[in-house]
Amino acid sequence: MNDFKRHNFKKLKIWQMGLDVAKNILDITSTLPVTEKYGMKSQLDRCAISIPSNIAEGSSRTNKSFSHFIDVALGSSFELQTQLLLANYREYISKEILEILEIKIEEWQRATMVFQNTLNE
Repeated sequence: MNDFKRHNFKKLKIWQMGLDVAKNILDITSTLPVTEKYGMKSQLDRCAISIPSNIAEGSSRTNKSFSHFIDVALGSSFELQTQLLLANYREYISKEILEILEIKIEEWQRATMVFQNTLNE
């Protein structure tokens, strides 16, 4: 079977969902204290941006390579969850915002794992 199929990343549901999560995070981090500019804000932004970026980059690769990029994006999503828990602990975001974001991230994670399994068939 041909292992090389380019995917139009903009049409991938997982990319769209990841972009939505990243936009939500960028909106939230713009409200963090200035003292967190090079700390938590930077870390949250990098994690969030990594999710759709890795999907986009991997979409032009072989399925095996694309799967690796998806692994990186998944890793970033788990890192993002950790950073959000810490942001809540520091009272930069409310428990309600944390719960909304965690639901979105977990939905993305499930959809992404299902998609990744189709690459490995």
